[in-house]
Amino acid sequence: MANSLIFQNYYITKSITVQLFRIPFLFTKPFNFRDPLQSRYVAFSKDGTLFAWCNGEKVTVVKVADGSQVRSFDLPKTAMLEFSPLNTVLATWQVYSKTQDNPQGDANLQLWDLKTGTCLKALYQKKVQGWCPSWSDDEKIAVRSVNNELHFFENNDFINIANKLHLQKVSEFMLSPGNQPSKVAVYVPGSKGAPSFVRLYQYPNFGGTTCALANKSFFKADRVTMLWNKKATAVLVQASIEVDKTGASYYGEQTLHYLATNGETAAVQLQKNGPIYDVAWSPSSTEFCVVYGFMPAKATVYNLKCDPVFDFGTGPRNAVYYSPQGHILVLAGFGNLRGQMEVWDVKKWKQVSKPQVPDSTHFAWCPDGEHVVTSTCAPRLRVSNGYKIWHYTGTVLYKQDTPTGTELWETVWQPFPDGTFPERPVKYQATPSELGSTEAKPTQAYRPPALRNKPVTASSKLHEEEPPQNMRPGATGDKQLSKTALKNQKKREAKKAAKQEINPDALEPQSDPSPASNAQPETSCGDPETDKKIKSVKKKLKAIDELKALQATGKPIQKNQLEKMEKEAQLMKELEDLQLKV
Repeated sequence: MANSLIFQNYYITKSITVQLFRIPFLFTKPFNFRDPLQSRYVAFSKDGTLFAWCNGEKVTVVKVADGSQVRSFDLPKTAMLEFSPLNTVLATWQVYSKTQDNPQGDANLQLWDLKTGTCLKALYQKKVQGWCPSWSDDEKIAVRSVNNELHFFENNDFINIANKLHLQKVSEFMLSPGNQPSKVAVYVPGSKGAPSFVRLYQYPNFGGTTCALANKSFFKADRVTMLWNKKATAVLVQASIEVDKTGASYYGEQTLHYLATNGETAAVQLQKNGPIYDVAWSPSSTEFCVVYGFMPAKATVYNLKCDPVFDFGTGPRNAVYYSPQGHILVLAGFGNLRGQMEVWDVKKWKQVSKPQVPDSTHFAWCPDGEHVVTSTCAPRLRVSNGYKIWHYTGTVLYKQDTPTGTELWETVWQPFPDGTFPERPVKYQATPSELGSTEAKPTQAYRPPALRNKPVTASSKLHEEEPPQNMRPGATGDKQLSKTALKNQKKREAKKAAKQEINPDALEPQSDPSPASNAQPETSCGDPETDKKIKSVKKKLKAIDELKALQATGKPIQKNQLEKMEKEAQLMKELEDLQLKV
């Protein structure tokens, strides 16, 4: 942490200034670097030793350690920058344009040799999506997509194409991390009733379908997001469509698929209906966490067999972040949520802290795995811009608000090579600080006046909260069932669900007759018709509770049963209106 830096991009009136500085609470004399000219884009190198930006006149590359200039390029229109993994090449991109005198336009993607300052290759790249070539970590392989083909280059020789992978209508690809042998995941969207598919190849074996390491086809995919694990042994594919034809979700429909380089594939079975908000691999490459479902969302950790390992229950969350060492996991709710975060020790499955940072638009772990930055940035929010640096135990260590009339655009940690910061034991006691803690204060849920003097029941809650639970076999101390016993148990539960489908009231347990002195008559409003409606609504809510209990066991729920569960809020409102008459 001693050398960690953070970068700020400020918007001041009509100019943007770049500021590179050391964190004040770690240094007695902060190191500051500013460029007063308008800046378009900035980038750190992968190892954090170099920093580059374009100020509207030129592109400048400096050493982070002392600020000395490495290279300067006369590229005033540059909008994107990126370093190759070993700092050999600097890629720059500007918006493609053409004129009457030059109808073809100029090559807008340029690859520069940082040692000599010469241009290795100038290419045409009209779309900003996927503008930069992808390199392997040792820079022996580079790949870019050109007209339904993947062009592979070796040893930064961009003059000669070393290999090609041609697939009809290939739209996305993802090169695996790490060194050789390199692998690539490619996505081809479906057409004319044919499914979409993702295939894994190992370079340079591209001899057709039989050479693929793994293949997974699926429907309902307008676009995909592919995510390799750190060891390049498996990839997660999140497929989504813009419109959910069933009308169940405004966010469309998402599915999650798993492909491994050993040929194994699977569809990840999620335990709650609704959108998939975020997916993240553990740095150990043996587990991944998914945040999904209608609010309050669920978060579950799965192993490489796509079996659930730990369920964090439900809560207001839509993002997940593993620490760089993989020993701590943060679940957070940003955007339209209140910024509540849950910090978990993933080895003990124990919650460390529960901070709250309202109006945050950005979150990032420091490479040391001990500190975190949260910031409120423009253009997402143009007021109350600023950032906080805090310890994962919930203590704020440093706070900076932007001056009036300025906007904070971005905060970025300086990267460091893997292994620079070893894993430290997890702390549960908050680190002392003059700024105090961001721990959220406990609050009570709103209850309508008609229910405030009555005991809290399951039917009086808007959402049924689910507690965290360890889902490893034998983790709860229960005896693991044999295959025959488990099969019989599934049959009994299926029969029970079918019975409930025919008559929801059939599952309602009949109470034993009790003395009249112990009986507690239900409150009556004096109107038999209203009493009858209240009783009917309560029966429906009780049936929904039974369905939720069945769903919590992981058993499948039929479509018409899901439709009944979605009417819970409507029934709660109807019950409240009826009880106000009592």
